[in-house]
Amino acid sequence: MTPRPGKVNIQTPEGRIGRDWTRGSILSNVIQLSWPMAVTQTLMMIGPTIDMIWVGKLGTAEIAAVGISGTVVQLGMGAMMGLTTGVRALIARFIGAQDTETANRVAQQAMTITAIYAILTAIIGAFFSERIISLVHPDPDVIRIGASYLRINFIGSAAVSFRMMMDAVMQASGDSINPMWMAVVYRTLHILISPFLIFGLWIFPEMGVSGAATTAVISQSVGVILGIRILFGQKSRIRISFKGFRFDTNLIWRIVRIGFPSLISGIQRNLNQFFLQIFIAPFGTIALASHTINQRIEMFMSMPSMSFGMGAGVLVGQNLGARQPQRAEKSAWLAVLLVEGLLVVMSLVLLIWTAPVIRIFNGEASLVNMAGDFLRIALIGYLFLGIGSVFMSSLQGAGDTIPTMIISIGTVWLITIPLAYYFHLQDGWGIYGIRWAMTASTVASALANFIYFRTGKWKTRSV
Repeated sequence: MTPRPGKVNIQTPEGRIGRDWTRGSILSNVIQLSWPMAVTQTLMMIGPTIDMIWVGKLGTAEIAAVGISGTVVQLGMGAMMGLTTGVRALIARFIGAQDTETANRVAQQAMTITAIYAILTAIIGAFFSERIISLVHPDPDVIRIGASYLRINFIGSAAVSFRMMMDAVMQASGDSINPMWMAVVYRTLHILISPFLIFGLWIFPEMGVSGAATTAVISQSVGVILGIRILFGQKSRIRISFKGFRFDTNLIWRIVRIGFPSLISGIQRNLNQFFLQIFIAPFGTIALASHTINQRIEMFMSMPSMSFGMGAGVLVGQNLGARQPQRAEKSAWLAVLLVEGLLVVMSLVLLIWTAPVIRIFNGEASLVNMAGDFLRIALIGYLFLGIGSVFMSSLQGAGDTIPTMIISIGTVWLITIPLAYYFHLQDGWGIYGIRWAMTASTVASALANFIYFRTGKWKTRSV
């Protein structure tokens, strides 16, 4: 990469968006960059969670259907997140090196990659939805409901794909405020119209589970419109323009080279959930619904880890671009300490109020009991989420994505799947053996990412 003094920084917005995050208090930078991401991530999770609460009123078959198809949607979005990893690493590194012009070109090429990805996803959703759901559960109602939900989400995937990429571009440049305000607007819209489309209130048709999927596509489309106004206007450090556009195969290759290992990690992590649902399905719809509710709760528990991890990743990338590896390392450690403190408090709340939290989704006694048992097992792993997620995001922010891919693949296919398969067949373990396998994998992943981060090899990673 070109040395920092060798590039002239083009004009950037004044104030917080144009701030140099490679200077000043590291703790303050971690907090100020990450808290808007925490708000954004919370809002990201509120939409699907509110949908699940409404869907829970329809019945356990609907919960199971959304759980299965939601995992497939996350499988696709996991691949998209892998591509955004390459974009984040490059933009953060160029911004840290004061090379905003090249950072802009990275964002330009990222939009092209996103368009190609969205087209492929829509084709899969249009033709293979029923077949995908039937791989997990043979119930015709679950297949019908789940396929409808999946098809709408995949055909409308362009909206969420572009929104994710726009968030990544802005956040990597050091702008976490604009994505937050975008999320406030489109998630508020999501929350307001969701029950109308699900239950057919007022002038809206009763669409059931399909209404939840339609709501998601509509709200994400609003997010894309807001993102276009920011990135193609004068309100962001990154300013995209397609005037004189040409494919830059070198930049595209660098995005893919860095992002592909994260893409594989994202796919296989969600593929792991797909296989776990296959193991869980023979135990019945209540078991699938309990697992689905726990996955929604885990989304909230992961929020601090994801947001502060992304903040740390941006700071790691920008500080490496500014040739300040010690500041990069300290940023990650401070993020871990902050997140672990939050996770301890959140875990205690869930331990004390387990049943009331489950009843928010569904009050059926057998479901509350099983989902509560699942949650108590998961709490052990939740205490390690900060360590695993923040260090993984920091390594990805440095562009060192192959080790995180190896760790992710190893923990899933050497720990989660073998243990889940073995224990769920054993007397005395059954369905609960699957949950213990998931917890063991979370702990192992955290320790592996911690050990590799400590080697410091990521500090010399070239992007």
